[in-house]
Amino acid sequence: MGGNNITVAEEFILLGFSHLPHLRFILLCMFLFLYACTLLGNSLITLLIIKDPRLHTPMYFFLANLSILDLLSPSVTVPKMIQDLVSGKGVISVHGCFVQIFFLITFAGSECPLLSVMAFDRYVAICKPLHYRIIMSNKMCSWLTGGVWILGSFYSLLHTLLTKNIQFCGPFSINHVFCDVLPLFQLACSNITLNLVLLYQSAFFNGMCNFYIILSSYSSIITAIARITSKDGRRKTFSTCASHLMVVSVFYGTVMATYFSPISSYLESRDRTAAVIYTSVTPALNPIIYSFRNNDVKKALKKLFGK
Repeated sequence: MGGNNITVAEEFILLGFSHLPHLRFILLCMFLFLYACTLLGNSLITLLIIKDPRLHTPMYFFLANLSILDLLSPSVTVPKMIQDLVSGKGVISVHGCFVQIFFLITFAGSECPLLSVMAFDRYVAICKPLHYRIIMSNKMCSWLTGGVWILGSFYSLLHTLLTKNIQFCGPFSINHVFCDVLPLFQLACSNITLNLVLLYQSAFFNGMCNFYIILSSYSSIITAIARITSKDGRRKTFSTCASHLMVVSVFYGTVMATYFSPISSYLESRDRTAAVIYTSVTPALNPIIYSFRNNDVKKALKKLFGK
């Protein structure tokens, strides 16, 4: 990660999909469609939860926060990706690049603990139903949600400030679809040991520790479901968790593929694919996976549209 061409960067060039010029129109249509679905689906879920009193429960309160994250996270990257596909250029200012990094890590870093909070909510609902209202009180839900957003912002601030202090080698071309820490590390001329230590420590504490909470919660949930004698009862109980498990699998699968590999084995093509999935595809799918299969949400939809 060294070099002699050390100059002060004023802007970066996002190479994006420049290696696929023949697919520009198809990619443009795909991202426009996914972003429109993301905005429509997550806005509708948030509106339903706000307007329908039957959805004023901890589970749907956390789901509303997930929908807000899924609205904000792609809005940091996808409009710029669409603009670059239209113009054929990928110019972004250094300031714009670090703003993008800050908000991207804030929202991605908040989603990890939010998913573990949602798993804990299901654990309490299934394993401790008599104490559910006491444990998951409005105050507790507010504290948990506030902690989620603060944790994501804290990690993001640390990463952004440390990345901002890196000296970069020209040419300032980022082989990625948006600004992110790993692609920027490839341009570093200065020592990035501290950046890497922070990256893998935060990936462990914010990623793996939350993943462990999710696994522990579902281990207890599966044990509790196994004790239910009725087959129909087991199916109904597990159905309240199935969508969350799907969301967790997609999110953690793509994030781990991106950030849990050594930088020496960093592959732009793999990272670009994973990035497109967790910033564009997953937020569009979450309303369908998590909500529109839910009977309460279907009833709220019918009520909202007067059917």
